[in-house]
Amino acid sequence: MPGEWGYGPDTCTDTSGKRQSPIYIVPGETAFDAALKALTLNYDPYPADFINDGHSVQVTFDDQSNSSTLTGGPISGTYRLKQFHFHWGASDDKGSEHTVAGTKYPAELHLVHWNTKYVKEDAVNHDDGLAVVGVFLEIGADNPELQKLLDAFDAIKAKGTKTSFANFDPSTLLPRSRDYWTYAGSLTTDPYFESVTWIVCKESISVSPAQWHAAMLQDE
Repeated sequence: MPGEWGYGPDTCTDTSGKRQSPIYIVPGETAFDAALKALTLNYDPYPADFINDGHSVQVTFDDQSNSSTLTGGPISGTYRLKQFHFHWGASDDKGSEHTVAGTKYPAELHLVHWNTKYVKEDAVNHDDGLAVVGVFLEIGADNPELQKLLDAFDAIKAKGTKTSFANFDPSTLLPRSRDYWTYAGSLTTDPYFESVTWIVCKESISVSPAQWHAAMLQDE
């Protein structure tokens, strides 16, 4: 059992498992499930650490003060927000991990939660241990909330560097609609634990061309 589980930017190429991620989403072939509940994301502003791990910038919340939770939707019980990160791409074969009807978005936000019925470090070892909310970003209007993050990211361009944010409210990065696709999947980095309930938002959020370009420079 790992002492601390992580989640990173690499796309999974191992398809030997039964529920590997990411997947190709075809909206016309998805099925409506009346048993699924409305998605409830209770996020509040909390101190956050911004860490450059050499692959991307990860925003991690303090477990002692963080009470941001995910309930409803396809999951049972309460899941607590651990961290979020972005997947940026410079071409059609990069960017969002999930593909929707042949479309890859220029970026995808992942908000990673763990099931509070388990010890956090052990959650990854259970089928229902983790829940990840995916949000697509598409080129459009300037995003002032995203700009707050980009300004902070500018201070940690070097691998291993870290900065802190006094209070950041992750709910400001969510789309207005809570409609979603869901499936049982995995982490997308080795060892690809099949312990993730994926919740992929149907509605995207915007990122301006200038913001996207700035993010790409920071992600190099």
